Amino acid sequence: MSDTTPRLRVAATPAAPALTLRPWTAADAPGLLALSRDDALRHWTSLDVDDETSAARWLREQREGWEQGRRFAFAVEEAGPAGTAAAPAGHVVLRYAAPGAASAEVGYWTAARARGRGVAPRALGALTEWAFTTFARDGLTRLELIHQTDNSASCRVAEKSRYDFAAVLPAQPPAYPRQGHLHVRHLTENSG
Repeated sequence: MSDTTPRLRVAATPAAPALTLRPWTAADAPGLLALSRDDALRHWTSLDVDDETSAARWLREQREGWEQGRRFAFAVEEAGPAGTAAAPAGHVVLRYAAPGAASAEVGYWTAARARGRGVAPRALGALTEWAFTTFARDGLTRLELIHQTDNSASCRVAEKSRYDFAAVLPAQPPAYPRQGHLHVRHLTENSG
C-alpha cells in the first residue's frame, strides 16, 4: 500500500457519528481479535481469526489484496469524542478479482456494538460510490452483494443501500452451505 491508499469519509448524521473507512493495518490486530470473538459475526461471516497469529495473517491478506489490486478492504471507524477514532466498528470490502471486469462483489460486517445504528449501510454506500468512481472508467458497471437467505439484517442493509434483490442462489457446500440472496446495484443507478 502507498500513501495514496484512500481514506473515505462519511459525514455525521443527527443520529450517528461520522465514519472513516481506511485500509486495515497491522496495528489493528488486537481490535480485530476482540471483534472476532463475537458469536454472531462468526456465524454470518467467514472471518477466521482465533488468535494473534491468525489476526496477523488476516491483516496481511487484506494488505496483499490492495497490493494486487483484487481486494480492497476497509476498516470502518466511528468518530469518537472530539473526532478521535475508536476501535473498528466494521469492515467493508470490494472483491475485484478481474480488473477491467464489468462486475465485482461487495461485502461487509459490523461489530456487535455498531449493529442496528446505520453503520453498515452508510459504510456500504461510501464503498459503492468509491468503487464506481474509481473503476467505472475500467469497465465496472455492476456490484453484487451476496448473503445467506436467513440473514435478514444483511437483506435490510442491501435494501437500504439500494442493492436490488436479483435471485436466490443455491447452496454450494462446503464453501456456501446455505442458499444465498443475490442483490445487485448498477452504475446507472448510482446517481441520486
